[in-house]
Amino acid sequence: MKNSRLPPFTLPLLALPVAAGCTGEAPERPVPVADMQELMVSVMEPAAEAYWDGVGEVLTEEGVHQFRPLTEEDWTSLRNAAFVLAESGNLMMMDGRARDRGDWMAHSRTMVEAGRLALDAVDRRNPDAVFDAGAEVYYACRDCHARYAAETLRPSDPRAPGPEEAPDPGAPEADATDGGDGR
Repeated sequence: MKNSRLPPFTLPLLALPVAAGCTGEAPERPVPVADMQELMVSVMEPAAEAYWDGVGEVLTEEGVHQFRPLTEEDWTSLRNAAFVLAESGNLMMMDGRARDRGDWMAHSRTMVEAGRLALDAVDRRNPDAVFDAGAEVYYACRDCHARYAAETLRPSDPRAPGPEEAPDPGAPEADATDGGDGR
């Protein structure tokens, strides 16, 4: 049997890249470019629409018409949308965007998980699972909007609250039993 030990001088050489990355300095904190409304309108809503448009049925006078991804390009577009949705949940948790450390973070993590579910469905090339994951994405959006933007169905809706109308991140969270409206 051949000796699988590394020569003695190899260990210090392998440690160099690791040591080079350990400067002792804290990593730089990300700085948001878009506010929450801009993130919703420019990133999340288009990704959700692209994902939801990937699989479905339309009932017309002629009957039911199904649409499914047919080409590699269709599946790639769907996969990209799922990635954007999953990562958008992480973007929602950034300092400067997070509205609070309780419900907001829970809703954001739900979006990450819904995006992962969507990605898994696409990777399995399963149109029914893509459709079902689209429902989970919808529920994640709906539930967050119910807490933070009850009057807004879509972020691009002109009635959507601006940053000045958003809940104060330092304000105490509403009791979960009152539906977030104080009643």
